[in-house]
Amino acid sequence: MSDDITAYIAELFSPEDDVLRAVRDAAARAGMPPIAVVPETGRFLQVLLRAAGARRVLELGTLGGYSAICMARALPADGRIISLEVSPEHAAFARRQLERAGVADRVDVRTGAALDLLPALAGERFDAVFLDADKASLPAYFDWAMRLLRSGGLVIADNTLRGGRVLDADDHDPDLLGIREFNRKLATDPRVTGLVVPIGDGVGVGVVSGSDPR
Repeated sequence: MSDDITAYIAELFSPEDDVLRAVRDAAARAGMPPIAVVPETGRFLQVLLRAAGARRVLELGTLGGYSAICMARALPADGRIISLEVSPEHAAFARRQLERAGVADRVDVRTGAALDLLPALAGERFDAVFLDADKASLPAYFDWAMRLLRSGGLVIADNTLRGGRVLDADDHDPDLLGIREFNRKLATDPRVTGLVVPIGDGVGVGVVSGSDPR
């Protein structure tokens, strides 16, 4: 999309309020990497969660809490998010932002590598899983999402276009290889009806048609 179209969508559908703007500014001052979801992706997450009637959400990659705040706002009063964050410093920052945003009671931030924490969730069921952690592990995260999502649940991943680098077959960066494999799984796994939507840096979305038989 052109920059003008992107700006039009962002201005009309997803203007940042004072809370989200403060989170982004505080993260920048804290020296956190500027990789939080863009406002239009945050709104897209809200649309998806409300369309799915989501109550239980799993997020991989909390960072500063921006996306968790967006998603928490889309949940009903009894909705809950479990968010996994590898960095203790980022997790502590995110908890402060969630408190300031008034949604801390709906978000449980757990610290540790996602692949180490996910086995403790085996047997639980979620309405949506949002993948925004390290990209090299996206294929493994996809497999976990299939184990944890209910039928009709959503697997969602950010940065699935990587600034267009997914088209460069000669680029063998591990993160890019993980994104390509995730996209392949999203497109071909018979349990999922999926698509990559060119919002922000690309958002992959899949609706699960059935649970993993394993």
